[in-house]
Amino acid sequence: MKTAEETLEKPGTDQSEKTVMAFINALNDEDFKAAREQLADRMKFDGVMGSRESAEAYIGDMKHMKFKYKVKKVFADGDDVCLFYDIDMGDATIFTCGWYQVEDGKIASLKVVFDPRPLLEKKDKK
Repeated sequence: MKTAEETLEKPGTDQSEKTVMAFINALNDEDFKAAREQLADRMKFDGVMGSRESAEAYIGDMKHMKFKYKVKKVFADGDDVCLFYDIDMGDATIFTCGWYQVEDGKIASLKVVFDPRPLLEKKDKK
């Protein structure tokens, strides 16, 4: 059984979740200016297929790729927000987990994991 302290919500949880969801909704709407507003300037992205060291570099990629996100589940713990989502990458839809870390109301870090085999198989066939 959890203690009273363990059941209390950590500070930042609601706002951090809202920040991340505003970011995802903006990407889905292809409103890259609104998406960029949710990111810290020095936002760091780490993914299966690469990494980026700034918000500008990451948004530049998103403008080109125009992925669509269908959120399946949201977990929030303080300034850490985790999403399970299907990402429509055009040629394939990939189930993905994204771990967002929010600092001062902005996404400072994003780490994503997924099985890249469907993408690699399509690449090999070309």
